[in-house]
Amino acid sequence: MLKGTNAIVTGSTSGIGLEIAHGLAKQGARVMLNGFGDAQQIETTRAEMSETYQVDVLYNGADMSKSDEIYAMVDQAVSAFGGVDILVNNAGIQHTAAIEEFPVEKWDAIIAINLSSNFHTIRGVIPGMKQRNWGRIINIASAHGLVASGTKAAYVAAKHGVVGLTKVVALETATTGITCNAICPGWVLTPLVQKQVDDRAARDKVSMDEAKALLLSEKQPSQEFVTPAQIAGLTVFLCSEDAAQIRGTAINIDGGWVAQ
Repeated sequence: MLKGTNAIVTGSTSGIGLEIAHGLAKQGARVMLNGFGDAQQIETTRAEMSETYQVDVLYNGADMSKSDEIYAMVDQAVSAFGGVDILVNNAGIQHTAAIEEFPVEKWDAIIAINLSSNFHTIRGVIPGMKQRNWGRIINIASAHGLVASGTKAAYVAAKHGVVGLTKVVALETATTGITCNAICPGWVLTPLVQKQVDDRAARDKVSMDEAKALLLSEKQPSQEFVTPAQIAGLTVFLCSEDAAQIRGTAINIDGGWVAQ
């Protein structure tokens, strides 16, 4: 379905981002991976993806808190692939604390990586998409882009910002072949959420399974985690022609979280 297209997926060396990269490559897209991790493991992942799907897969280690590195990543993708048709903004970090105790440097880092990086990547790819009159921009926001929780001031502010940015970009590209949408997952068992499970188990002195159940019961009526594969499937759909008039939406995939 996506043969001949070129994609950048930020934060794609593990978790949701890696699953999305697999989903796009499986459909024939060339993919640029991005993120942190062990260099040898990343190279193995890159090579295996390229071999499995018979597409070009590149890696760029741009730090999403640094705008100059972001623009250099976009330039590399354009130089190597000839353009960027699909952009998935997935990179994100988390920190929890009451607002009066929230470290300023953590606030700055979360806003930079979870929100400002989306602005820079979109700003970098939009001119080329307009020139070709086709593009798909998909921002991985969160249920926390639609509703709030305590102790997550920076994350909630950033993800609400991502939803707002998504709407602006969709309006600015409304008469073109470019779409921009946000996906808002609920609890997904990624390393980011696993840390919260670990913290919960330690704090409440319960087993890991009990901690998972407690976490889910607070927010997610389905009592089941969303899977990275489900988010990847939705991402691929948003890249399709069937989704050409889905514009400026924030699609929650959250087991009923925001329906409450």
